[in-house]
Amino acid sequence: MSSLLGARPPADKKTKGGKKPASTPPPATAEPPNEVPTGEILPGAMQPRNGFNDDSLNELAESIRENGIMQPLIVRPREGGYELIAGERRWRAAQMAGLARVPIVIRDVDDRTALELALVENLQRENLDSIEEARGYAQLMDQFDLTQEEIATKVGK
Repeated sequence: MSSLLGARPPADKKTKGGKKPASTPPPATAEPPNEVPTGEILPGAMQPRNGFNDDSLNELAESIRENGIMQPLIVRPREGGYELIAGERRWRAAQMAGLARVPIVIRDVDDRTALELALVENLQRENLDSIEEARGYAQLMDQFDLTQEEIATKVGK
């Protein structure tokens, strides 16, 4: 995150212009994620994504039905449950897929850090390009004798 936001100034000091320095999220733990009912999670107030593509969500829901959620949602505690920080597409797709419970990692962070984490989660990933995707499909077909239909079911496309 420091490459995105710059180095963190010393604690309890103000930066130029009188603004407080960027907060640093607590370190990630090696503990396994918790699982909670999907209904205990609320959409994130700091969600930078404004739109959710229905076709893309349907594909993700199919993948979740087939494979489960492979990366836990990041949430913070809120009265009566949790608020999403990262993973709203997975959460929405999990509901569409009929999952009763979803894996979560709990981070007790302020609004600023929640927004920073949400931005980093969306910006610091790189999808496969078309050639890499095609090679992956070909490898599944060649090495594991999967059909195109089986691959489509497995990857939700």
